[in-house]
Amino acid sequence: MPKTKKSKDENNEEFSDEDLKEAEAESNDNSKEAKSVEDKKKKLLEKAAKLKEKLSVESPSTEELKEQVKAKKKSEMLVPLEEYVKAGIYLGTKVVTPDMRQYVYRRRADGLAIFNTDIIDEKLKEGVEFLSKFKPEDVILVCKRQAGWKVAEKFSELTGVRVFAKKYPAGILTNTDLPNFFENELTIVTDQWIDKNALNDTLKVGKKVLMVCDTNNFSKGADQIIIGNNKSPKSLGIIFYLLARGYMKALGKDTSKVPDLEWWTGEIEEKGAKKGAEKGV
Repeated sequence: MPKTKKSKDENNEEFSDEDLKEAEAESNDNSKEAKSVEDKKKKLLEKAAKLKEKLSVESPSTEELKEQVKAKKKSEMLVPLEEYVKAGIYLGTKVVTPDMRQYVYRRRADGLAIFNTDIIDEKLKEGVEFLSKFKPEDVILVCKRQAGWKVAEKFSELTGVRVFAKKYPAGILTNTDLPNFFENELTIVTDQWIDKNALNDTLKVGKKVLMVCDTNNFSKGADQIIIGNNKSPKSLGIIFYLLARGYMKALGKDTSKVPDLEWWTGEIEEKGAKKGAEKGV
C-alpha cells in the first residue's frame, strides 16, 4: 500500500495530500459561494437603482401630491372655493368658543378667527344629508337675524319648510293650549344666541336640531352643525342656497327653480345698483 505524502504547516502539524486537496476544494467552494453572493448583491443593487430611477420619474413629489389632493378637494366642493371666499362664509368673530375651536384655521391680524373652508364644505354636505332625512312638513326654520330674512323665506318657498323669519312665538312647540301649537321633528336654528327660544323649546320636547354655528356659538343641543359666518347676508345666502338646492334634489324636486347663487348673495342687486349709479338713476 503506497504511503501518503505528509506536509507540515507553520505549527508543525502534519497533513496528508488528501487533506490538502480537500481543504483546497473547500476553499474553492467557499470562494465560488462568496462570488455568487457578491454577484447576487450586485444584481440586487442594480435592480434597486433602476427601480429608484423609475419611481423618481413616474411618481410625483410630496409637493405635487399635496397639490393633487388640493385640486381634488376643490373639484368636489359644493361650490368653487372662490364663491365661499367672496361670500365671506369663512370669517368668524373675535370670540371662539371651545366647541368651535377645532374648526378654526387661524386668526387674522385684526383678531378675527378664520374657519377652515374645507371643513365648511364638509359640514354643509353633512347638513344637507341630515336635513334630507326629514319631510318638509316636519321641519321649521328659525331666523331672527334680519340679515337672513330674505334667503330664509326663499328657502321656505322652495322647499315647503315652515319658517319663522322675524319672530318665533315662544311655546309654539311646547304649549298644547296655544291655538297655533304644532309638533315638528327638526328645527333649523340660524344662530344659537338670538334663536335661543326656539332652540330651548325644541330641546324640551326632545326633537332634533340642525344648527348654523359661528365661532362665538356653542353647539350644545345640536344633532348636526353647519359652520360659517351666520351674521352676513352673503354668507347666510350661500348657506341657504346650498341647503335649498341639496334638499330639493334629495326630495326629487325641480332644482331649476332655485335662483342662481348671485341672487342669494345679493350680487344681482349690487350689480343693478351699480349700473343705476353709472346711468345717474
